[in-house]
Amino acid sequence: MTIATRPSNERRTPLTRERVLQAAMDLADRDGLGALSMRRLGPELGVEPMALYRHVRDKDDLLDGLVAVLIRQIETVHPAADWKAALREQAMTARRALLRHPWARRLCEERGTGGQATLDYIESVLAILHEGGFTVDLAHHALHVLGARIFGFNQDIFEDSTPPDAAATPDPIRAGLLIDRYPRVTELATSVSHDGVLGACDDDVEFAFGLDLVLDGLERRLASS
Repeated sequence: MTIATRPSNERRTPLTRERVLQAAMDLADRDGLGALSMRRLGPELGVEPMALYRHVRDKDDLLDGLVAVLIRQIETVHPAADWKAALREQAMTARRALLRHPWARRLCEERGTGGQATLDYIESVLAILHEGGFTVDLAHHALHVLGARIFGFNQDIFEDSTPPDAAATPDPIRAGLLIDRYPRVTELATSVSHDGVLGACDDDVEFAFGLDLVLDGLERRLASS
């Protein structure tokens, strides 16, 4: 039995984490997320599956990296005088990115949204809200509503649970160590929301807030018609 391999010139192309993740995305697009495995991915790149472990630690790292690649495909919309138009375009660009990959919603829901790519995206959304005059608390609510609308479910910006060694390894965002790169995210992370410091968000509060927005919008539409 002959095993199909990639042309020799492709095999000589250096294997990088970026190539591995792009190949994983292409495989998931073609055959579905369930088909994604190290054994299937190796031949896609013309290498033995074990070679992939030099660039991704394991399957979990591969999937988390795939989320980051997906989020980076969302084009950033810069703040504008018309915050509503800018925010709408940002939401629509995110939707278009997700629609290009049928497996995207499932993966984001299972893996969550972590890492620098997600922080960059959140910072861009918060910048639009900040430019539009939103308070920190209202911007926080808006993030939940937009996340539920775009991704189909609520996602907290920060992990709710506190690791045992949290005192030894403080969150760099809450500690203000990344304020130059993420000024709006840092402001949100260190501000008071609900009945305490932002962290473990109240799902009931966010659900009710989003529901009220929908009902208010329907009421305005009904009155205008």
